[in-house]
Amino acid sequence: MPYNTVSPQTLYQARPELQAELKNIRDHLHYQLSPYMNHTVRVQTMDHQVYEGTIVHIDADHLYLRVPQQYHSPFSGTTTPDRSYAYNNVILPLVLYNLLVITLLS
Repeated sequence: MPYNTVSPQTLYQARPELQAELKNIRDHLHYQLSPYMNHTVRVQTMDHQVYEGTIVHIDADHLYLRVPQQYHSPFSGTTTPDRSYAYNNVILPLVLYNLLVITLLS
């Protein structure tokens, strides 16, 4: 399959000062959060989503949060079987520069 020979058109490019500010934010969050590995936190994103979980990893771009998941029966009115092994290690990757508030819970 041949590639398009037309020069690609840039649709968006961050301003250099924005790039620098995002890198500073990312580096600052990484430094601030590293000591709290395996601690429980509440995280609010810029879109006002709120998650509670345990910090399990931080890399250059993401905070990885282990969030508890409850088993829900697909049939209403039926008893929920004991499924404590199911879905209890869900890892949610959150982009560092999209985080608004992080609160230590434990």
